[in-house]
Amino acid sequence: MAADNRFITDLKENFKRGSIVTQLLYINIGVFLVVTVVNLFLKLFNIPTLLWTEYVELPAYIDVFIRQPWSLLTYMFMHTGVLHLLFNMLCLYWFGNLFLQFFSAKHLRGLYVVGGICGGLLYIISYNIFPYFADAVYTSYLLGASASVLAIITAVVIREPDCSVRLLFFGNLKLKYLVAFLIFLDIMMITSENSGGHLAHLGGVLAGWWFAIGISKGHDATKWINLAFDFMSGQKISVNRKPKMKVHYGEKQKDYDFNARKKAQNDEIDRILDKLRKSGYGSLTDEEKKRLFDASKK
Repeated sequence: MAADNRFITDLKENFKRGSIVTQLLYINIGVFLVVTVVNLFLKLFNIPTLLWTEYVELPAYIDVFIRQPWSLLTYMFMHTGVLHLLFNMLCLYWFGNLFLQFFSAKHLRGLYVVGGICGGLLYIISYNIFPYFADAVYTSYLLGASASVLAIITAVVIREPDCSVRLLFFGNLKLKYLVAFLIFLDIMMITSENSGGHLAHLGGVLAGWWFAIGISKGHDATKWINLAFDFMSGQKISVNRKPKMKVHYGEKQKDYDFNARKKAQNDEIDRILDKLRKSGYGSLTDEEKKRLFDASKK
């Protein structure tokens, strides 16, 4: 029992101390294990597993979706099997950590959800608009994290179009070409057996583009979902409003010092990001990489 308690305690500590990528990996893998165990017991008693899993998967039929709107969130943590989970989690790990080099942890958390929502909505809308899906709309359900992952990948491409990744058998490849190929593939396979999945992928791509373009113009598409997460976790939510004039002369010098340090830190991060854009991640020193990583977690 002591060993079991220690194992659970270590898992909790690793989750709390881990990056947002690690936390999302834990959540997805944990959900998969719980679903697998529950389904195993149901099968032993000859109880159909679809009786409950369909309530956390995303239905294409609007009438069903209205009765289970939570599925627009839960579906993005569900997976059909080990290979489905493994592929999505590997992509989340690789590209999620790459994302954190350019954006914050909160941005990744928010975009994972926003990408999944956009992918799910495009899937529902398409299945209810296009006559091609008329026969399948009543029985189709969507699950998987791929729309969320593609949103993350697309945001990186929009932010750094010349960013390269190393692929087995292909060597170094610019990420923009990989994403362009994936988009082309999804469009060409909209009428395939996995139509819903390919439509959701395109929705995720649109979400990533929307987020990255918005950030460049000073608009954060993930702000609303992050405010919701902060509220649910009990964190204090700051509201942008004009403060009342109130001066404490004894604290004045402390405020000046704090603002000066804050500006110096921001200037240093801007310098590192400028160096990253011009010369790539490999040109950064260990200290610069550490400062960039620390800043991404704030």
